[in-house]
Amino acid sequence: MIVITHSPIQKTLTRYGGNEHDGKLGRYISKPGKNVQLQENEIRGLCLKSREIFLSQPILLELETICLLLAYKIKYPENFFLLRGNHECASINRIYGFYDECKRRYNIKLWKTFTDCFNCLPIAAIVDEKIFCCHGGLSPDLQSMEQIRRVMRPTDVPDQGLLCDLLWSDPDKDVLGWGENDRGVSFTFGSEVVAKFLHKHDLDLICRAHQVVEDGYEFFAKRQLVTLFSAPNYCGEFDNAGAMMSVDETLMCSFQILKPAEKKKPNGSRPVTPPRNMVTKQGKK
Repeated sequence: MIVITHSPIQKTLTRYGGNEHDGKLGRYISKPGKNVQLQENEIRGLCLKSREIFLSQPILLELETICLLLAYKIKYPENFFLLRGNHECASINRIYGFYDECKRRYNIKLWKTFTDCFNCLPIAAIVDEKIFCCHGGLSPDLQSMEQIRRVMRPTDVPDQGLLCDLLWSDPDKDVLGWGENDRGVSFTFGSEVVAKFLHKHDLDLICRAHQVVEDGYEFFAKRQLVTLFSAPNYCGEFDNAGAMMSVDETLMCSFQILKPAEKKKPNGSRPVTPPRNMVTKQGKK
């Protein structure tokens, strides 16, 4: 999932939040994480209200993380933008631990409520008409931005095609044009694909996630694409740093690095995703 925020965040609720949510959202945002115990009906309310907002606007997971993001989205719908990642899909998070966490702590019905919410997430965004953002990468099927705007939501993620590629594809410095993806799904693409895409659509940069990178961010194709990964010590297995990117009024990009802590024991309940250039068909992110 990619999170895009617009500062300064408004300090008042908009029509999307409603006064009935103010107390609950304020309580959760002020003390995020496991310090605040949410009831099942409160989590369900976050999903339903977020689903409504996602559908009203154009174009990783632990319970506390996604609940905090949904709370921010409801409270600041015009300042917080969430883009769908490949793990915001029932067939993937069913395997990679989110389903088990929902089942263990609440029930399967709540997981299905999350799935309904994820199926409404936007899949791409353009920042100030110059920075194209998506979770995975480009698609050979993508010829115009109108194709993305025409994607009907709610929707599951298909096994191939435009939506699949935007969530699953990867850049590869050793590929000319389009190549086979070792993940067993979607494609890889080379630097000339990036250059042609940016030129055709009058864009300056592609910002994406989807791969663990050692320093938290990594440029590709002569700094025309950047991979961001915000989770340091991914799954407790890697020594990678995390990073966040800030963009100022002139579209100058800067990065805040989240340094890795001392390596901890891996979380045995979640399969680990290898870093980039070490991805196998058994290890997907």
